[in-house]
Amino acid sequence: MGARRTGRERALQALYQLEMTPSSSAMDALESAWTASEEGKRDPDAVRFARELVEGVQAHRAEIDRLIEAHSHNWRLDRMSRIDRNVLRVGIFELKYRPDIPRKVTINEAVELGKNFGTEESSAFVNGLLDRVAVALNKA
Repeated sequence: MGARRTGRERALQALYQLEMTPSSSAMDALESAWTASEEGKRDPDAVRFARELVEGVQAHRAEIDRLIEAHSHNWRLDRMSRIDRNVLRVGIFELKYRPDIPRKVTINEAVELGKNFGTEESSAFVNGLLDRVAVALNKA
């Protein structure tokens, strides 16, 4: 598995933990995500990317959440599953703040996270919402 995919997975796990235990720090949540994985050696690129994602989502969370709510049809943020909500947060952070990552890559990776960690419906939900946000952000 590539460093960025691993980083996205650990970032998702850390963001989920931060929602469950808001008193945790981002670094503690990330450390917990790495410890819980069965991988022995940590790829420094994956660790760095996961940290960038978690810190970026945390720094821009209010704006990201507004984008989710503005583009979700008939879904309030608090009614979405924690996994879907955090997959969307990671995806929107990448779309808006990481121009070095192509739109297609961001959306495909988010869909994979939804498939691997969410419900049967997660991947379609994530794909549709991220596509609408990408269009709104003028991401080709």
